[in-house]
Amino acid sequence: MPQAVRYEVSDRIATITLDRPDQRNAIDAGTTAALRSAMDLVETDREVLVAILTASGDRAFCAGMDLKAFANGEGAAILEGPGGFAGFTHYPRTKPCIAAVNGAALGGGCEIVLSCDLVVAAEHARFGLPEVTRGLFAASGGVLRLPRLIARARALELLLTGDVIAAGAAYDLGLINKVVPHAQLLKTARDLALRISANAPLAVRETLALARAVFALPEEQLQARNDAAWARIAASEDAREGPRAFAEKRPAVWKER
Repeated sequence: MPQAVRYEVSDRIATITLDRPDQRNAIDAGTTAALRSAMDLVETDREVLVAILTASGDRAFCAGMDLKAFANGEGAAILEGPGGFAGFTHYPRTKPCIAAVNGAALGGGCEIVLSCDLVVAAEHARFGLPEVTRGLFAASGGVLRLPRLIARARALELLLTGDVIAAGAAYDLGLINKVVPHAQLLKTARDLALRISANAPLAVRETLALARAVFALPEEQLQARNDAAWARIAASEDAREGPRAFAEKRPAVWKER
């Protein structure tokens, strides 16, 4: 497994760890390939019943797409390969995945969280989809999933302002399952995974598939509009300006084209 992602299995639980703490566990092409490979292992290993996705350090779960990598031409590899963004947000999983959020989950990092089935967060974790502040939008499932998970008005407020919220607020909105001290994060996630893995695997998978279908059936139609909107945004000057300004550590100058 490439160094950007660590993978280990015990008690029929796979723990996948994003391991780029110096880059706030941001997603570049290498991390995408590694995370996709980890998910392939989860799906093909019959001994694995549940996966936990977490990250190194205590500052960031994932800062989203590595904008420097995007500016250097890695965007297609990060966004468009099998599994969607990070090889994860649209990966066709059949087994439950628990996000153990150890810090900030922003942009694509928050979309990764929204792609998981259950979420445990450290008390200092933060969540947000600030893509609009970079001339982009949350096209890897954020715009489609957030309004289905929390109240419409609050979802729109978060999506349109790019505001970041604390773990407690995310819990109050029903976005996450548990908020715990950082030292208890992985234990809490493992305890939850063990409770799931104690149940009949086929029944768990069928339940998960049916529960997802309640949300996913209209998503196929929405995805086409989502992809068309992304194509328009990705071709804009503002989409190039946002990552460039970030890399150059200056305010962005929007052209609205």
